[in-house]
Amino acid sequence: MFNQIFVNMPIENLKKSVEFFTELGFTFNAQFTDESSTCMIVSEHIYVMLLEKEKFSSFTSKKIADKDTVEALFSFSCASADEVRAISEKAFSLGATKVNELEDMGFMVSWGFEDLDGHMWDLFWMNPDHVQ
Repeated sequence: MFNQIFVNMPIENLKKSVEFFTELGFTFNAQFTDESSTCMIVSEHIYVMLLEKEKFSSFTSKKIADKDTVEALFSFSCASADEVRAISEKAFSLGATKVNELEDMGFMVSWGFEDLDGHMWDLFWMNPDHVQ
């Protein structure tokens, strides 16, 4: 039914967000970038539109959630437990806030962080042999 997903996220400062996510290894589509927004490429079919709050507010009349609220938790499957650790530790070194301690359940590893704008990212790896 659906071919791609574009998640739109309000941010405070485009330059700081681009620097943060570039350091985590993400790239951006220049075709969908201007002075107040950009299209971050997560994978072939997953994109995150980073929109400064003024631009984001042009899409809705509702109040934009701030750092004291949560509207969504973005969970991403990683290729390995080591990748979960590496990306999370890199995010912390770039100013992300730790949401929880590393959870290692043997068959699954999970670790979460809040980005510079308070959006919650949960990275996990699950052993494919464990999935039925």
